[in-house]
Amino acid sequence: MESEVQPAKNIEMGTVKLPFPNAPRLTHPLQVRIQLPLVDSCTQTDVACAPNAQFSPSILLHPYAYRSVPLSDYYPTVSPDSYSVAECACKSDSMAHTQNGSTFEKDKEEFCTASKVANIEGENIVMLSVKEEKKRKKPRSALSSYLVALRPWSFPGSITPVALGVCLAYKFQGIFDLYIFVTTVLTALCVHAAGNLVNTYFDFVRGIDNKKSDDRTLVDSLLTPNDVVRLGALLYVAGCCGFVLLALISAARMEHLALIYFCGLSSSFLYTGGLGLKYIAMGDILIVLTFGPLTVVFSHLSQTGQLSLVPLVYAVPLALNAEAILHANNARDAESDRQAGAVTLAILLGKGGSYSLFCFLLFTPFLMFITVGVHYCAWMLVPAAGIFPAFGLEKEFRRGSLKLLPQHVARLNLLIGLLYIVGLCMADAKALPSMTPIGA
Repeated sequence: MESEVQPAKNIEMGTVKLPFPNAPRLTHPLQVRIQLPLVDSCTQTDVACAPNAQFSPSILLHPYAYRSVPLSDYYPTVSPDSYSVAECACKSDSMAHTQNGSTFEKDKEEFCTASKVANIEGENIVMLSVKEEKKRKKPRSALSSYLVALRPWSFPGSITPVALGVCLAYKFQGIFDLYIFVTTVLTALCVHAAGNLVNTYFDFVRGIDNKKSDDRTLVDSLLTPNDVVRLGALLYVAGCCGFVLLALISAARMEHLALIYFCGLSSSFLYTGGLGLKYIAMGDILIVLTFGPLTVVFSHLSQTGQLSLVPLVYAVPLALNAEAILHANNARDAESDRQAGAVTLAILLGKGGSYSLFCFLLFTPFLMFITVGVHYCAWMLVPAAGIFPAFGLEKEFRRGSLKLLPQHVARLNLLIGLLYIVGLCMADAKALPSMTPIGA
């Protein structure tokens, strides 16, 4: 049995009354079957499943989706023995009732129209209400939709390692080229943004993203999948143009730049596209390598033209913090990832293991700064000052307040990067580990 309901206007809540004790008894658990009409993104579907129950916003469905929901899932104490005919009531400023096709009206304004809401002889009750928010959201402009899709809050993960590589080149070799620096930052950001779009596309295609997800670009139809694909391809092309420009103006050998650049580009795609390493618990390794050693070495190589191993060591604190951003994101989305069949490190470790790993990723960089500050140069204690906001992030994770935690960790990443660069600039180069070129 199916019921179609037009979107209601200004309906705040509703009740369902089933007051017929003499109705035929049902032998199977009640099911709620929903057919959702096409509504815009500011509405949500509310389903009432028990006598006198208020409509709950717990079931959100895609337009034209069908789903059967066992009544016992929401109200396990309700017995289906005497409930087979439904009377629906929706409440605005006044109460209106409908049964078998009547209409809700107030001041001659149609609220909603329902066909049969019950099947007396069958074993299903069909009921549906559509709730509109009081304050309708203003439609986003095309530009703001694209910006949301790029997830700019994550960009410090690319900017700080590039800046660190440039700082190391200036500190130890006395080399700094502004044009190379700007080109390197833009190239890294293009690849990073394209990787974010790849992530958005494949998470949507695989059914991981939903109304509760942080990234709802495609779920809320802010952009179409084709828009995301086109923008991602454009950003990859822009990144390749940046690489070509770097190869022309940098003293580095093109094959060295190409090796590192295309490793980074491939990583940004393979995280969710192609092999989909995120879905087989290998995405964390990719992030640690990409947003740490790979980017720092690429930036340092672009400036100096020399490959060196020591930048890898300097990149470790930023790499661990970048992984903390990813792990916070995966811990928040663990349930939806599990339902979609994805396997992430957060799912494998469970809540306790995820918390322990998050603490390790969050606080180990500060232990490294303190160690270097004590044994090499006191200026390395400057980035260790970032530990104070880190305690607040640990508390958020411990209490399960994960919704905005990835963004908060990203801000910490930017703070650590800035303090790290200040400490390096103020330190004496001779007091720090030397920059030994490969083959020297």
